[in-house]
Amino acid sequence: MDLHLYHITHRYGGTEVLADIDFRIERGQIVCIIGPSGCGKSTLLRLIGGLERPSEGRVLQEGEPPADSLNPLTYVFQDFALLPWRTARGNISLVLEDHGIRGDEADAIIDDVLRRTKLTEFGAALPRQLSGGMKQRVAIARALAVRPACLLMDEPLSALDAQTRELLMDDLLELWLRERFTACYVTHNLQEAVRLGHRVVLLSRRPGRVREVLDIEVALEEREVATPALADAQQHLWALMRDEALAADHELSDA
Repeated sequence: MDLHLYHITHRYGGTEVLADIDFRIERGQIVCIIGPSGCGKSTLLRLIGGLERPSEGRVLQEGEPPADSLNPLTYVFQDFALLPWRTARGNISLVLEDHGIRGDEADAIIDDVLRRTKLTEFGAALPRQLSGGMKQRVAIARALAVRPACLLMDEPLSALDAQTRELLMDDLLELWLRERFTACYVTHNLQEAVRLGHRVVLLSRRPGRVREVLDIEVALEEREVATPALADAQQHLWALMRDEALAADHELSDA
């Protein structure tokens, strides 16, 4: 299933947050969205996921989701969103219970996603017993359990320290190389965007408009280490957004 964001404009009252957003998320690709603070990145993700309806334009789903998909569009949040009184298995089980899946069928799915996210030994652990990186792995496993057509990832690594963030990027790359999942990945971190994205969509200051869509030419299997091409892409994007990022930061500080 592909997604086409078709000329989306969104307003809150008299404030225009997004203006004429038009790009595609193709099956099997990770599309990263970056831009200055307050440019509407997370709002755009909510529109894609159907949590809000755009003031103008549409989010078009082209093609069919996988036949076994329980939630075609599934979120992975910045703050993990785990229930503290449930184990890792219990947190994953929750999304299956919503679909009436219990017992042996649920156990088989949970075992599978724990294995795929390297969490087999931690199924009985409570969130307070897990590091930040492990909590985010549980959140990713929970999302995979519903077999989504597209993962919607809202700054999933921003709450983690630099070392853990690097490890999780490695894990996401390894997971994509095995499974070729589709994702729309919102981040403020340029390194994450060029490391993980097949394409990077750069938004302008509010109202957010598509300033550039950059295809990253380096294959994902070659991104385990930094390359000159990735560094060039990162510098190019920063050159485009630096002044706007500074202006947006001043606006937020003044507010």
